[in-house]
Amino acid sequence: MTITATEISTGETTETARAAGAGAVTPESAGPRPSFLPLIVDVAVPVGSYYLLKNGFGMSTMAALGWSSVVPAVRTVWSVVKERRVNALAALILLVNVVGLGLSLVAGDPRLMLAKDSGVSSVIGIGVLVSVRLGRPMMTQGMKPFLVKGDAARAAAWNRLAAGSEPFRKAERTFSLVWGTVLLSECVAKAVGAYTLPIDTMVWLGTVVTIASMVLAFLVSGRLAVVPMEKMLEHELAAGAGTHS
Repeated sequence: MTITATEISTGETTETARAAGAGAVTPESAGPRPSFLPLIVDVAVPVGSYYLLKNGFGMSTMAALGWSSVVPAVRTVWSVVKERRVNALAALILLVNVVGLGLSLVAGDPRLMLAKDSGVSSVIGIGVLVSVRLGRPMMTQGMKPFLVKGDAARAAAWNRLAAGSEPFRKAERTFSLVWGTVLLSECVAKAVGAYTLPIDTMVWLGTVVTIASMVLAFLVSGRLAVVPMEKMLEHELAAGAGTHS
């Protein structure tokens, strides 16, 4: 998950491929859990803790946002100090929480409070789209473990394609582009609904819109990016096997 598009295009790719070819144990060859753990810590823990603290323990929105910001804040500072790089997902979730805290200071309008929830999708969506523009598609960090499957040969094939295949890199960008666009569209739909539909209707409809958006993003990004990338990976694996035989 910590391999970005920029890192893949550097000499680190050669070292990873060499290690995989020599049968060395890399983080990705050790199994799928190390790849999924950062995604769980960066996204699932802060988001899940927010809803648990707010709905399960009855905390105020501000208190829930504040406490759920602890993990991404620690992760962001740790990555800067220890790893000398910015953990994009942790920093983005922290930014979302900070924005939410700021919006929570505005009270008294129930429709504004409903529209506030769409701010989460908008900030994440914009962050994902900016990452595509910068050549570091953020959603790759969540997609790569599903395609690599903890296999060293597949990881080496991924690195070779990311370094030398423009169609592969384009599909990688498309995956993040689809998710960023869907998240922004969800934000617009929920914001419009918050001010045009009855409040009681929007309370449950907002959840429906979120679920529908996630399903749509999975289907479209899978068809346009994941499936082509998996085929390219299989072809690269076959070509690599033929070269070594």
